[in-house]
Amino acid sequence: MGPLPRAAVAAGERSYARKAAPWDYDVPTDFFAVPNAFRRAGARLFGAREEDVAIVPAASYGIATAVRNLKVGAGQEILLLDGQFPSNVYPWRRMAERDRARIRTVNRREGESWSEALLAAIGPQTGLVACAGTHWIDGGRIDLQAVSRRCREFGAHLVLDLTQSLGVQAFDAGTVDPDFAVAANYKWLLGPYSTGMLYAAPRHQNGEPLEENWIGREGSSDFAGLTQYRDGYDPGARRFDMGERGNFQLLPAAIESLELLNGFGVRAIEARLGELSDAIVEAVKPLGLAADTPERAAHYLALTLPGGAPGDLLARLAAQKVHVSQRGPRLRVSAHIYNDEADIARFAAALKDALA
Repeated sequence: MGPLPRAAVAAGERSYARKAAPWDYDVPTDFFAVPNAFRRAGARLFGAREEDVAIVPAASYGIATAVRNLKVGAGQEILLLDGQFPSNVYPWRRMAERDRARIRTVNRREGESWSEALLAAIGPQTGLVACAGTHWIDGGRIDLQAVSRRCREFGAHLVLDLTQSLGVQAFDAGTVDPDFAVAANYKWLLGPYSTGMLYAAPRHQNGEPLEENWIGREGSSDFAGLTQYRDGYDPGARRFDMGERGNFQLLPAAIESLELLNGFGVRAIEARLGELSDAIVEAVKPLGLAADTPERAAHYLALTLPGGAPGDLLARLAAQKVHVSQRGPRLRVSAHIYNDEADIARFAAALKDALA
């Protein structure tokens, strides 16, 4: 979970203070302009247009929207990666049951990248591929452009969970052309929990939303006319917005975080995190840890632990105020733009003590 930048914390504090006097909310600004500012900032990271982005509370909400609006043929395969995050597995099981399709889990062999394994699995039998941009367990990067080309070759849908990569790994929706792509904000996007963004390709923007809320309908800005019920939706992906999309307390903080990342530029962030990751790999190599994931993402380290590593390793590190996580036999280290070389030196020293 990424920390909130100082500017986001300040924006959040101001937004909570405003709720003490809700009669001061302004309909055009707070109900419409603020969500659209969030949408615009997110669209820049997707490499998309503002109207292509919907506001969602979680990645699972976006994936459920994709399930509702996509179909696969009976007997076709829905491809998932081995060890995929559960919120990107359960909805596809439901789709497979609904459409009488089959789930196929793609494994990678030792020395094989996730891209190689996935590209080899896509064929005439493939109805849909659901994957991430970076695997959440081992940090392997998926070549989304190559996967998209392969999907188009066989007429398969492509749905992406970019929670582990958007904002720190360059992405262009126009080039990759997924059917849907979602990202939760609370990790690499340094935003509040319960905020996220869904990219919907233009070909799906006449689809069916999960909710039939009032604010997603055309003419919703006219509060006096809300009971003149309308069948039409707001244009573009807005029809897929969550209810209460104004989200007065959270969106101001989320906007600050997105604007910070946009200000640095994703390619510059990716390059910097690659430098930090390489430095971490070198710092821990003498301790017996290694980054052995083929085609790993620049920002994401899943280090293999040496034999005999203590079972309470994370607690030992946390006692020294060094915070990492563990994924099976791997130590996950997630440096971001707030980290520097001094942090790496302290991490290596703490790890040496903890392994002793």
